[in-house]
Parts: sequence; structure tokens; C-alpha cells
Amino acid sequence: MNDVRSVLVIGATGNQGGATARELLSRGWNVRAMVRNPDKPEARELARRGAILVRGDMEDEASLRHAMTGVHGVFSVQALAYEPATLAAEVRQGKAVADAAKATGIKHFVYSSVGGAERSTGIDHFESKAEIERHILTLGLPATVLRPVFFMNNLLHYADAAGERLMALPVKPDKPMQLIAGDDIGFFAAAAFDDPQRYLGRQIELAGDEITFTEVAAIYERVTGVPTRLEALPIEERMFEWFAEEGYQADIPALRRLHPALMPFEGFLSRQLRTAVS
Repeated sequence: MNDVRSVLVIGATGNQGGATARELLSRGWNVRAMVRNPDKPEARELARRGAILVRGDMEDEASLRHAMTGVHGVFSVQALAYEPATLAAEVRQGKAVADAAKATGIKHFVYSSVGGAERSTGIDHFESKAEIERHILTLGLPATVLRPVFFMNNLLHYADAAGERLMALPVKPDKPMQLIAGDDIGFFAAAAFDDPQRYLGRQIELAGDEITFTEVAAIYERVTGVPTRLEALPIEERMFEWFAEEGYQADIPALRRLHPALMPFEGFLSRQLRTAVS
């Protein structure tokens, strides 16, 4: 018999899985955190918060089924991939998690994909997630698909600059980019489990801010006091072409009505830098 207040979180020691596990725990859910190494600091911290650590591997069907037995829901996310071998592994693992959820009778499957996956972007690591989405649909799983946009966390790469901060990126300086904080992905994943009537069967693009990279540089300078400038490089890679031509299309006002505390980039950066200092 399934525990109706329990969720297995795949990738629980990562950015999205960790945020989802913490948010679920804060809402009173029983969380099983699937980990390969229970001694990892992030795993120990989840256990301290009340999660049950379960050893598992997305390449091991038996471990997936064992981890899912008796739970109500599953949060599924796979590691970001770029090379052919890792892209193939991502698809294989994403499908395996969905297959195990189907076999064990999971009542709510939440999959974290990527913004634009439904639009034939031609970006390899978007198309891999689109393939997993199609597999979930084919299985007929009771599912919610979250499509997060560009992670604010990725921009923390520039946080340690001293002297002048140079952001050299292949972007259009005046083209807005939608951004999302990892914790906000966790919020919507947990909200989906809390409110299945609202979220089951939906595909939702997630963003918390929409600003140009020129504005990102200005925010960095304002928050840190370090002179910061953007250097726009030639756009050659397909992903950056797509950012310049089309880009993400999340309905941020609608998302903010569901989550009024949805984080803008300046608030995210200020909080992250305060946390790093403390």
C-alpha cells in the first residue's frame, strides 16, 4: 500500500532535487532521497532534515523499483548532458525512471525537463528531454512536466571576481533572457504534489525573472560593488542562437500569482552572496 504523503526524489543531492526534497520536507511530506553515496555531505544534510536515504542508480532497474515501492509520487531529474554518450545516458535513465514509476503504480510523476523542449529547438540537450517527455506521455503516467529556463545558479560563476568583473558571453546585449532560481523549481515541484488537481497533466515553463545580460552585469555591480561589464561574443553555438532568435516563453505574471515569492535575479544574487559569507 502506498504512503499517500511520500515522494521519492531522484537527484536529491543536486540543485533541483535538493530544492525539491527540502521544500517537500518543509510541507510535511515524507521524503525518500535516492542517492548513490549516503556519505555525501548533501545526503547527510537531507537525512538531518528528516529524509530517508535510499541507495539507487538510474542505470539499475531493480534499485529504481525498490526505491519506488510504497511511495505516492516521484520527482525525476537527470544530470545535464552535452556529449553523445552522456545524452544517450540521460535519455536512457529518464525513460528507466518513468518505466519503473509505471511498473510500481506511482500516482503522481513530476519530471523536470527544460523550457522550450516542446518547440523543436535543435539543441541537443533540449531534444533529449523532449524525448523523455514523449516517453512519459506514451506510458500514460499521471504526470506533471516542469520546464525550467536558464538557471540563475549558473551565473554564480562570476561571483568571485576581483578588480573588474568581465562577463564574456555569446549573447545579444539587449535581448532579455528568462531566469529561474533552483529553489523556485523545488517550490513548484512540491506544489504539484500538494495540489494534483491544479498540476496533474500540465506542462509548465518556469521562470522568475526576465532581464538582459547587460542588466545582469549592472545587478552584479550594484550588489557586489565590483565594476562589471558584459562583453558580447560572436554567437556560434545553436543554444545561443536560439536564445537570440526565440528564447524561453514562461508566463512570469501567471507564475507569480501561484508563487508570490518567486525570486528575481537581484534578490537571488544578494541572498546567495550573503549565504556564502556567513
